[in-house]
Amino acid sequence: MQTKEILVTGYEKVVQAELVPGVTSIIAVHNTNLGPSLGGCRFFDYHSFEDALTDALRLSEGMSYKSAMAGLPLGGGKAVIIGDPKKHKSPEIFQQFAEFVNSLEGKYITAKDVGIELEDLALIAKHTKLIRGTDAPGSSGDPSPMTAFGVYRGLQASAHYKWGDASLKNKKVIIQGLGHVGYDTAKYLNDEGATIYATEMNPEILNRAVNELGIKPLGLDDWQNTEADIFCPCAMGAILNKQTLPRLAANGIQIVAGGANNQLHKPQADGARLRKAKILYAPDYVINAGGIINIACEFGGYSVEKAKNKTTKIYDTLLEIYDRAENENRCTALVSLQIAKERLGIA
Repeated sequence: MQTKEILVTGYEKVVQAELVPGVTSIIAVHNTNLGPSLGGCRFFDYHSFEDALTDALRLSEGMSYKSAMAGLPLGGGKAVIIGDPKKHKSPEIFQQFAEFVNSLEGKYITAKDVGIELEDLALIAKHTKLIRGTDAPGSSGDPSPMTAFGVYRGLQASAHYKWGDASLKNKKVIIQGLGHVGYDTAKYLNDEGATIYATEMNPEILNRAVNELGIKPLGLDDWQNTEADIFCPCAMGAILNKQTLPRLAANGIQIVAGGANNQLHKPQADGARLRKAKILYAPDYVINAGGIINIACEFGGYSVEKAKNKTTKIYDTLLEIYDRAENENRCTALVSLQIAKERLGIA
């Protein structure tokens, strides 16, 4: 397998490889100042190579900041496989991907992300030790439940800061996306007595949420025009922008806090728009760090209790960011970015 390096300013290493004819993978390593880069592999049917590269770059950078803000001795990396996971998965692809990971000689450690299931990780793990979050003995398994727990704690912290009470009872919450993280987050909110609205591409999952949790279903784009207190994005990124943010503000949204990566289309400009609209924004790589915390707890011996104790601190980290943003009269997106870069030594 031949690899080709792509030179990108600000990134330590970006490499592409054709795993099998017609299926290409990209691994992006953003920063390893704090430790080896760790980030999931995303198997997705991108419209173009450029879209896939952009996603890998944004996600790997976000992983650097996520680990830094969570106080982990890890750097930021990400992998993408360009293809339809329903059509293109095969043992050969995953063996080739494992060898691709090995070619970076420990600079990147892979894990689960969109389009990758635990059985896929098991196939990858046959050919590389540079993998975490599998279902093998001693591993942490699927990180999604811990990500959802962290999002829930972040929602509580945001409610505490915004309204002086961490309770989410009777709050109207819109969840965009009911994948593993979104669904588990909905369970926490339902247990606390929140009123939940949700969008979801898969009608079976949406119907299940209606029947099990009593959520109120929305059309895919209705999150932009439904009145609520909190918007909880748990799908793909870049959905907060100059078109959508005024709609959220007009519908009474006071908090944006969710599990999706790269929620802001333009972090500085959209972070400023959120602040101007008086919408409290929980930086995505802070609130959704439960998954990487869960995986990082494999180093030194994994236990759910240890992972949960570390993840619950997302609550305090967000309060620190909110206080600092208010004191400095700046948006939370820029404040968290500055803190993360200081920790990485790249400020």
